[in-house]
Amino acid sequence: MLLCYATEVRTTIDLPDHLFRRTKALAAVRGSSMKELIVRAVEREVNGETSNHLSSSNRRVVFPLVHLRGRRELDLSKFDWDDLLT
Repeated sequence: MLLCYATEVRTTIDLPDHLFRRTKALAAVRGSSMKELIVRAVEREVNGETSNHLSSSNRRVVFPLVHLRGRRELDLSKFDWDDLLT
């Protein structure tokens, strides 16, 4: 008797829009696909592993000030970067 097992299973998940945009952006920054990013995240969760990427991505990022002429400053610390993705 010959048994055949599938190595991959296709599934559909519903992500909130904000999570979808952040996931897509993170995958692009890392140079991977959303599928690869999600598979790695699920593997880490199932295996109980922790990653530096997870802990560092939860920290608030403080952006540097951009100095302009005339001692003006452009403070980007409160800029909504998600708006660039839409």
